[in-house]
Amino acid sequence: MEASVATAPTVAELLEFARRTAADAELIASLPLDPEGRTWVRLDGPAGSEAWLIGWPPGTGTGWHDHADSVGAFLTASGALKEHSLAARLPTDGWKTLELSEGIDRSRELTAGQGRAFGRHHVHEVLNESATEHAVSVHAYYPPLPRIRRYSRSGAVLRLEQTEIPEDWS
Repeated sequence: MEASVATAPTVAELLEFARRTAADAELIASLPLDPEGRTWVRLDGPAGSEAWLIGWPPGTGTGWHDHADSVGAFLTASGALKEHSLAARLPTDGWKTLELSEGIDRSRELTAGQGRAFGRHHVHEVLNESATEHAVSVHAYYPPLPRIRRYSRSGAVLRLEQTEIPEDWS
């Protein structure tokens, strides 16, 4: 008898999961919101994926980062988020500092009900630029995050600052 193997979710399926989850008004309202720092609750994502419900106080953000070998999706459930991303495939390992080419910066506003999916090694930062309103979003990643690389950015220079593993987040 053959064991069944779970099929990895596609980025479209992760985005659809985020959309369905964000539509659950009771779940969204249950997230405790902090006036100063982000809050989060881990959720069961589809087909073994990792998912999070995240609350964003006014003026907070992630800083530049990627999700290494995971694909993902996120969707704004309430409020608005801004995503800045790089439309370029960066080398995955073996570098500490890169000079970025002109024209690779992308920016998008994601209001309630809007989201996006992304592939492996997607470098971005997510911000709640509102001065007064919290935002809430749903995120899903597959495979579950093996690591997150954090970057600093000064003009066209992107610098790898730190690599985090799941044990760093507990």
